[in-house]
Amino acid sequence: MTKLCVSLVEKDTDSMLSAMHSLPPEVDVAEVRLDLMESLDLARVCSGKDRPITVTNRPVRQGGSYEGPEGRRLAVLRQAAALGADYVDVEVEAVGELGELPGQCARIVSHHDFQGTPADLEGILRRILATGPDVAKLAVTARDIAEVPPVLTLMERHAARTPVIALSMGEEGAASRILAAKFGAFLTYASRAQGGEAAPGQITYEEMLGMYRVRELKPGTAVYGVVANPVAHSMSPAIHNAAFEALAMDAVYVPFKVSDPGTFLAGFEPHDLRGLSVTIPHKEAMLDLMDEVDDLAAGIGAVNTVVIDGGRRRGCNTDVSAAVTAIESAVRRAGLEPLASRTVLLIGAGGAARAIAYGLMGKARRLIIANRTVRRAERLAAELDVEFCGLDEMEALSPDVLVNATSVGMWPRVDESPVPAGMLREGTAVFDSVYNPIRTRLLREAEEAGAVVASGLEWFVNQAAAQFELWTGRAAPREVMEEVVRRRLSNA
Repeated sequence: MTKLCVSLVEKDTDSMLSAMHSLPPEVDVAEVRLDLMESLDLARVCSGKDRPITVTNRPVRQGGSYEGPEGRRLAVLRQAAALGADYVDVEVEAVGELGELPGQCARIVSHHDFQGTPADLEGILRRILATGPDVAKLAVTARDIAEVPPVLTLMERHAARTPVIALSMGEEGAASRILAAKFGAFLTYASRAQGGEAAPGQITYEEMLGMYRVRELKPGTAVYGVVANPVAHSMSPAIHNAAFEALAMDAVYVPFKVSDPGTFLAGFEPHDLRGLSVTIPHKEAMLDLMDEVDDLAAGIGAVNTVVIDGGRRRGCNTDVSAAVTAIESAVRRAGLEPLASRTVLLIGAGGAARAIAYGLMGKARRLIIANRTVRRAERLAAELDVEFCGLDEMEALSPDVLVNATSVGMWPRVDESPVPAGMLREGTAVFDSVYNPIRTRLLREAEEAGAVVASGLEWFVNQAAAQFELWTGRAAPREVMEEVVRRRLSNA
């Protein structure tokens, strides 16, 4: 089983031991970064350990902080071995000078590249293996996510024969840390807390153990993920991994920071990639990469869901039905059925508005698209043969249903609303596509005016549940998914 190692970056002995002892038993190894410590009692660190430790004294040339004499640096590693360290991490060019270690201490022989991913990964690993390491480690930097699959392939190729750690650093390389167990890594690294990373792209141990369930991943684990740029704050990994766990499925959902969807797909499809959520800015570009596209996604010109089965890619769009379901729920609760006899004012003309407009087309008696840039509203309205207006003209309207499809009111600009409070009235239905915060200023003011409201949370959960069902053929655990989003938003 792949071990989970937490890198500790504390500055003194007491803090180092306290941090180590605070880790749960599921963390197999603690990495003690001596080069980051300002004061050190190595004997106390080694005698006070509560689990196996790997001692690292990384020089500046390999991305660490040690700037002193090389002989002194290596002497400290030998001393750590003598004092009971379980592993020492030594760079491949220094392993000869380090020599044999006392006791039962194992050598992790490593090479780090903070500039990029070299073309000759195999050659570098073979050079490490030629030194006779107990564990071979290769850490490179992914400047693009397309550089990650060769690292996974390298690890998979060698891990069955010798203990290997191969990973891609940086945000683009996060998938390699999560998927390490699937590809047979000896261990994978995590940070103790956000902001305490010892290397770029480390994920907290709580997320590695909880959200990603790295201790449960196996060679046959199915891989799903979100394709976005940026991707760091996506809530999709939390909601989908919770759904997989609730149904005891052998699957994991990973954040993919992607610049080129084509090269990403080509690289990851051979590694059990089964499905994707697609968001900004790739919904349109993904369309041309599909083998087949459902009619709705083709009509909108945007794919938010990819199903990969039997080597074929199918593009779908769950945004539309999810939004319309949330709106129709509010309409029903407001006693405004049928929607076919109602006037809907849709604010926005971007991607979200386009999806919602397509879903409402033909359902509402009258659909009006309002936007700050009137020309954009006019273009979308002309495409759908509906009405349009500028934001300054909205107050003259009396819609039965009001839909915000803009980002106005989203965190952190929570004091903003796209709608003048005077427009809101009793008996109407108001839907806000924003889900962070769940209760936006627009929804608060609408409720105060007596309107029935629906939040973007309903839309988000609806579209995620529909994605899950397309991928797995199983009913999505909606209550679990909604609870995850509510909990994370309340803790944000």
